[in-house]
Amino acid sequence: MMNSHKELFSHLRSLFLPFLLLLGQIGLKVEARLLCHSSEKLFVFGDSYVDTGNTNKEYPGSWKDPYGMTYPGKPSGRFSDGRVLTDYIADYLGLKSPIAYQLRNEVPSYYLKYGMNFACGGTGLFAGNPNMTTQIDFFEQLIEENVYNASDLNNSLALLSALGNDYFDYLKHGSIWGFKSFVDSLVNQMTTNLIRIQKLGVKKIVVTSLPPFGCIPAISGFNPLKRCLNIINIIPIAHNKLLNQSITKLNQETIDGATFVFLDLYDSFMSVINDPSTNNITEYYTACCLGVSSKYVCGSVDENNEKQYKVCENPESTMFWDPIHPTQAGWHAVYNNLQMDDLGQLQC
Repeated sequence: MMNSHKELFSHLRSLFLPFLLLLGQIGLKVEARLLCHSSEKLFVFGDSYVDTGNTNKEYPGSWKDPYGMTYPGKPSGRFSDGRVLTDYIADYLGLKSPIAYQLRNEVPSYYLKYGMNFACGGTGLFAGNPNMTTQIDFFEQLIEENVYNASDLNNSLALLSALGNDYFDYLKHGSIWGFKSFVDSLVNQMTTNLIRIQKLGVKKIVVTSLPPFGCIPAISGFNPLKRCLNIINIIPIAHNKLLNQSITKLNQETIDGATFVFLDLYDSFMSVINDPSTNNITEYYTACCLGVSSKYVCGSVDENNEKQYKVCENPESTMFWDPIHPTQAGWHAVYNNLQMDDLGQLQC
C-alpha cells in the first residue's frame, strides 16, 4: 500500500494544521444505520481489507507465505494470516465467502451462487488498477451476461470498502491546500458508486468507514509511546463525517426500497484498541509479520529464495498481521464489536 513509511508520515504530519480547521465540523462518533439481513448473495467491492483473491499473484504478500498460515493454512490471496472482513460478513449472512472474480473460471459454477468478490489490494475510488469503478464495470458485465439476474440482485447485499489507498496516493503528489476538495471528491465518488449499484438492482448496500489510520503499525510505529497517532486520525474522522452525511441523504431520497448502511469500522477498531478486556489481543502497535530490514516486507524472499521476514509467536493475540492489515484475530475482534454495537441491532 505504501513504498516508504517515513515519506508517508512526513506528508501526513504536514496535514495537521489544515485539518485542525475541520475539527469544528466533525463529530467524534458516527452513527450506523442497519438493515435486516435476508441476503442470498454477497457482492464485494474495494481493497485489501476485503480482498479474498483478486490481487496479482506476483504482488508481494497475499499469495506468498506466511499469508494464510492460520486460515486456510496456505496463501489464499487474503492480506492476513487468516480470515478478513468479507469472511465474517458472509458468515453473518449465513453465506460462504463469495469467490474472487479472477478465480471465477477456475471453480465449479455452483460457487457463484454465493455472490462474487471484486475487491483487489491497492484499490481506491480513483487509485489502483482496477479501481472501484472498474470493479463495478466487471459486475455490470456479469449482469449483462445473465450470470446474475434481477431476482439475484434484489435478494443480495453489496459491501463497499475503500479504506485509504486514495489518500496515500494523494499524499505523494497532492497539495495540502487542496485536501479538503479531495475529501469531497472521494465522498462524491463513493456516493456515485452507491447509486450506480442501486440502479443495477441491489437493494441492500453497505459502505465501510475509514479505519483509524493513526493506529496502524505503519503509522503508530513512529510514535515512541507506542500508541495511536491521533493527529493522523483527523483524516478518517473528517472523511467519515462527510460520508455518513451523504448516506443519510441517500436514505432520505431513495424511493425503491433500497437501504444504504454506514458500517462504522472506525469506532469498532477504536473500541477494540481502547478496551482490551473485550478480546484476547495483547499487542496492538507492532505487526506480527515484518521484513528483517527496511528493504523487505512480510512474505519477502531473497534471490536464493530464502525468507527475509519474521513472524511473531502468537498471531492470535496480535491486532495487526503486517504494518497495515489486521490478523484474523484482529478482524474477529473488530467483527465482534460490530456485531454487538451494529449488526446485533438489526430490525426486520
